[in-house]
Parts: sequence; structure tokens; C-alpha cells
Amino acid sequence: MALQEKLERFKKQQEKCQSTLSSIAATKAAATTAAQKSANGRNPVSLPPPSSGAAVKFSNDTERLQHINSIRKAPVGAQMKRVIDLLFETRQAFTPEQINEACYVDMKANKEVFDSLRKNPKVTYDGQRFSYKSKHDLKDQKQLLYLIRKFPEGIAVIDLKDAYPTVMEDLQALKASGQIWLLSNFDSQEDIAYPNDPRVPIKVDDDLKQLFRSIELPRDMIDIEKDLQKNGMKPATNTAKRRSAAQIQGVSSKTKTKKKKSEISKRTKLTNAHLPELFQNLNNS
Repeated sequence: MALQEKLERFKKQQEKCQSTLSSIAATKAAATTAAQKSANGRNPVSLPPPSSGAAVKFSNDTERLQHINSIRKAPVGAQMKRVIDLLFETRQAFTPEQINEACYVDMKANKEVFDSLRKNPKVTYDGQRFSYKSKHDLKDQKQLLYLIRKFPEGIAVIDLKDAYPTVMEDLQALKASGQIWLLSNFDSQEDIAYPNDPRVPIKVDDDLKQLFRSIELPRDMIDIEKDLQKNGMKPATNTAKRRSAAQIQGVSSKTKTKKKKSEISKRTKLTNAHLPELFQNLNNS
């Protein structure tokens, strides 16, 4: 309620200032007309009096000022994120004054924000301007392909995501054209980009293909995992651990014993003698 009353009072002050400015403008126009009349000795062309709407407009962007104030009072981390997002999306270099105009973060008035951004690993500061710093300095698809070909063992896509705005689209385009492979890593489930250089075509003989297909793999997954480890490869599964855990679980969990169905014996006290079908077992024993 107190904030609403202050806003209403502020609007009334604006209206009062508006009317004052309008009257000042009208008085000035009348004085100018009188001076022209006395100088020329004849009546000037009558001009309509300035309307109140055409008068000098007083600032009425209270919400914008409140928004700017809330940004500048926000924590240092929140202000840094606004600046880094600006640098990332535009990929341009900004002076502190330009950053203030673009996202309302006044780094000249907040030394902590200025120093934190200057030391941030994702930001480059050349003494005058701030700019975004990606892990790999790439500009287009051609440079992207050149970089991937320098990593025959593969390069993580997460390290390429912030190279430039359209890098993910270029990765898909390179994959569609057959120039790279995008495969998932079993450990981290992240995509890895591998080069598929067409300058090095590989032709496999049919005899070698047949030999490869004729190799019989072990039937037990434990043996397969051992063979992979012998050849320096890490298996994606651990069958021995999984089986031992299943055995421990089976021993610890007690099986529910079936409850023996109660039968009537000779020592049972008979209370329902009028129902002879209940005593068939007793009669047969």
C-alpha cells in the first residue's frame, strides 16, 4: 500500500510539472508573437496555441527505472550472468558504458562486478572492452571441421557448444554430409565428434571381412569383458559385480514360507457337528 501511495503521489507531481511546462511554453509563444508584431508593424499570422499534448513531455517510465534499480541491486553473480549472456549472444566487444546501456549493469559504479568479470574464464578484457571467450576460437563451419580433424580420437561436443552461435547446426550439417561422426560415450553419455576425412578412403578386402565375421565370440559376458580388458578397452558392463550383487540379494531376502493349511485332527474340539463335510479328513484318518 505504501508503494502504491508513493506512485500515485509521483504521478500527481508529474501532472503538475506537465501543466507548469505547458503554461511556460504558452507564455513564451505569446511573448514571441508580441515582439514580432511590434517589429513588423502588422499583425502576424495567427497560430493556434500549443496544446497540452504537444508540450514538453515529462518522463513517465517509472517501471523501467524500477527495473534498472532492481538489476543494479541484484547480487554480483546475477549481474555477471546478464553481462556474460549479452556477450555470448552478440559475440561483440563492449565497453563498460555500452554494457550499461545494453543490460543496465553499471560496472563503473560496482567495482566488484567489474573485477569479477575481468577475471572470469569466459570473458576477455583487453583494457577497454569485454568480449566472450569460448574454449575454442572458431568462427564458422570450415574452422570447425579443421579443428575436429585435428582430434582423430574424438572431441567432446560440450567443448564446442559455445564456439559460435550456429555451431550445433553446423555439427549436424557436417554429420549429414558424412564428414564427421557424432557418437555417444558410454561413460558420460555425451556426444563425441570424430573426423571422417574423405581424403583417406579405406577399402577392406572381402577376405578380411569374412575373417572378422567368422570369429566366434565367447557366450558368457564375463569372458567378453575379460577379453576387452586384455586389449586395453573398458567394458560398458560389469557382469561379475552384477551377478554377485544378485546372489547377495537372494541370500539376504528370506523366502516366505507357505502357511500350512490347518487340518482337523482327532484332538480338535468339534463345535460344528451339524456340518459333516468338515470332518471328512477326521473320518478317513
